[in-house]
Amino acid sequence: MRKIAIIAVTEKGIEKALIIQKEFPKSLVITTLQSSNENVSTITSISDYLADNFMKLDGICFVTALGICVRLIAPYIQDKNTDPAVISVDDLGLNVQSVLSGHKGGANDFASKTASVLGAKAIISTASDVQNIWALDTLGNQFDWQTESSVPTNKIMALFVNNKPTALLLDIKDKGTQHLEKTVPSFVTVFYNEKDIDYTQFQLFIAVSYKVYEAKIPSLFLIPKVLSVGSGCSKQLDFELFQETFKLKLAAEGLHFSAIKNFGSIDIKAAQQAYLDFSETNNIPFSTFTSDTINTISIPNPSAMVQSKIGVNGVSESCAILLSGNNDLLVEKQKIHLDNSEKFTFSVALNAEAVRKTAIAIIGAGPGDEELITVKGKQYLEEADCVLYAGSLIPEEMTNWCKPGAVVRNSAMMTLEEQVSLMQEHYKKGNAIVRLQCGDPSLYGAIQEQMTIFDELEMDYFIIPGISSFSAAAAVLKSEFTIPEVVQSIVLTRGEGKTPMPSKESISAFAATNSTMCIFLSVAIAKKVEAQLLEHFDADTPVAVMYRISWKDEEIFQGKLENLAQIVKESKKTRTVLIVVGHAIGARKNRSQLYNPEWKHIFRTNKKFVVTE
Repeated sequence: MRKIAIIAVTEKGIEKALIIQKEFPKSLVITTLQSSNENVSTITSISDYLADNFMKLDGICFVTALGICVRLIAPYIQDKNTDPAVISVDDLGLNVQSVLSGHKGGANDFASKTASVLGAKAIISTASDVQNIWALDTLGNQFDWQTESSVPTNKIMALFVNNKPTALLLDIKDKGTQHLEKTVPSFVTVFYNEKDIDYTQFQLFIAVSYKVYEAKIPSLFLIPKVLSVGSGCSKQLDFELFQETFKLKLAAEGLHFSAIKNFGSIDIKAAQQAYLDFSETNNIPFSTFTSDTINTISIPNPSAMVQSKIGVNGVSESCAILLSGNNDLLVEKQKIHLDNSEKFTFSVALNAEAVRKTAIAIIGAGPGDEELITVKGKQYLEEADCVLYAGSLIPEEMTNWCKPGAVVRNSAMMTLEEQVSLMQEHYKKGNAIVRLQCGDPSLYGAIQEQMTIFDELEMDYFIIPGISSFSAAAAVLKSEFTIPEVVQSIVLTRGEGKTPMPSKESISAFAATNSTMCIFLSVAIAKKVEAQLLEHFDADTPVAVMYRISWKDEEIFQGKLENLAQIVKESKKTRTVLIVVGHAIGARKNRSQLYNPEWKHIFRTNKKFVVTE
């Protein structure tokens, strides 16, 4: 929401309007009163202003009585698909009412955000919001899905807000479907295969799918752009005939045309006008691939003829696979002969990221405190069928979140091969698998060797980052590790012990920068580390020896760098220690430009947005 007007008619209202304006930096504060505040625009008539600007605005906030708001906007209301979001705030800022275009216009969200700014109560009357169930009219925009329905949308929404039995079919996986699965209302039953649905048990059918369904009950189709189409053609190809025929053929395959995400061919077809027109007309990105790239792909229907003519085994199947990242085709090569004797082929693949299949979640568990795992990591952990965790580095409390029946194994006593074997067993079953790593998996997590095996076995995986112990160290030390004009870099490294270090990455070399240094896995060689650091740091540089940061038995030892080895010796800690060195520890005196009143940036330009009449 970019163009916002905040309209006030009293002095108290103007005070509230100016507070609201700070959350919407380019908004206008408008009144008919005289005001000395340079951010307030004084106009002669609010009615005249609305007559000229009502349809040009994205949002209007009235800081007035609700009746004034309603009477002023009444002449200009047209349609919920085009009207701006209108909200009303009382003079004291106690209540914020969503008045017009609650869903599509965004007034409900506008009201909620404004209420948060004022510490007020948001008043929302939209049935789905009151019940805290999905707003079916905005789901498509929210998750970039096309929306179609078998009956008028109002009938669909009426069935839903009246909590009629609803079947939800999810054929793909994306952020939207994950949201639906986590927030499913009690009257909705989720299915992953349309054959499992007994339509006699439901009054409403909702499908998030690229497939065409013909249910005999009112239906809402939410169509994600997840299909990749590859195509080859003869030298000449008539655009109109190609497009018309292709749409018919795609429908015959039971696929939505609006689900097409991208379209591709071989590079010798880059200037094919029919393809260019198809791309522009339908706003579908068009890409081409070289024969070398195409020849890296194995396809189910290679053609000796195509190979002899253009040096590849096939175009449509290869391009669909390249565009989608998925080796499995939904539609293998179709050869189409047009009435004018021209020809084209097409193949279709589902985007690999949208395929509903299992993948191993490599999750960073954080430094030790079980509450420092990310929300996303905890959600995957709670839903997993198989969890592998390093018992010595992961708090046992986290395993209590695993669901009943889940296989939860401590990997400390297992070889990598045994771990992979267990994960592979569950992967084949399609079970949800979590590999729980301490800290952040990208730092000394030994996940590269696991990912190498996953790649070899063609097992999908993804990484959810975690909070590293160096971040937790800064929190415990109540320090900012980057201080203006003192230190602007952080070095994450380790000393050279049994594990050799690259020649250019010695402790001494990094110490020459005087950056804040966070040294992992080096407590056993503290004396050597101290000597290398003293080659460049002052002897009185602050140092912290931090044992099991954020765990219940955390211990912190602080002092000067010249005493580092002695501090470690007296601590009697031999493992799970992070050493932090640098002048940033405990620093307080410097100030950044970020919140300096004289400093301008894109969010605080100091520009005045006013109306000129």
